[in-house]
Amino acid sequence: MLIGSSPDPLLILLLALVIDLAFGDMPLVFRYLPHPVALVGQAISVLDRRLNRATRSDAARRVRGVFVALVLIAAAAALGWVVTKYVAVVRFGWALEAVIVAVLLAQRSLFEHVAAVAKGLQAGGLVAGREAVAKIVGRDPESLDEHGVARAAIESLFENFSDGVVAPAFWYVLLGLPGIFAYKTANTLDSMIGHRSPKYLHFGWAAARFDDALNWIPARLTGLLVALAALALHDTKAGAALRIMFRDARKHRSPNAGWPEAAAAGALGLALGGPRRYSGAVRDEPWLGDGRARATVADLGAALQLYLAAAAALAVLLLLAAAARRYL
Repeated sequence: MLIGSSPDPLLILLLALVIDLAFGDMPLVFRYLPHPVALVGQAISVLDRRLNRATRSDAARRVRGVFVALVLIAAAAALGWVVTKYVAVVRFGWALEAVIVAVLLAQRSLFEHVAAVAKGLQAGGLVAGREAVAKIVGRDPESLDEHGVARAAIESLFENFSDGVVAPAFWYVLLGLPGIFAYKTANTLDSMIGHRSPKYLHFGWAAARFDDALNWIPARLTGLLVALAALALHDTKAGAALRIMFRDARKHRSPNAGWPEAAAAGALGLALGGPRRYSGAVRDEPWLGDGRARATVADLGAALQLYLAAAAALAVLLLLAAAARRYL
């Protein structure tokens, strides 16, 4: 695990990915200990109640939202720096660091949540599929038919591959524990208050912008990983993944989510995106890809295989980079 006398963060990250793959969310551990993301969520909720009052002006709410984002992200980075100093001096600190990083990855849990949608559709039909997909998407599940459920799960799988795996890995490699702590805090802020609803349009503005900025590079790397993974599978198309990604990614309302989603659409021969319903209102989103919009359970299975191949590609690239840094 060492290069000279310093732990190699690439190998620590690789170990973290293995730990996450083996143990996932570690429910037995977090039955007794608070999850760090849950603690961040509690802090956001407290500040939201205190600072985001409807009686304040839009400008005042935006200023307070900027303050909340800056303070929490800076505090998370500072905590990461403290933990880095601690693991540097304790025995087997690199192993402790790997466990900490694993806790902040969502590799296995993402697979399990999407696989549950496929299982629900197969075993329980549309009702069970809607119940499972409602746990991972924000759109109205009652408005989805079986094709819509499968399509929503595939979109969530690849968007969250970027947010939950590639982006935290990227910021850990770049800035260590301060980087991944800051990223997870920004991402949690965005998921909780970075909405365009009347309540959060101004208070959550900074949270959404920080999350967009921090995901800009990882989202594009995720799209490339999906295209690379398509080379390894028999029924997926790497060339189409790249073509659709560069053609359609910018159609997405998010500056980032379109990249992995469009790459997946091209690789799987599907059309993703399109109109969807949120809180009773239809949002007319563009389609990504040239393929079928009528996604099936079989397509969901192929998407899960593509996801696993992309996760494996990430691990192989980390191993190759670590070897190159050691021996070149």
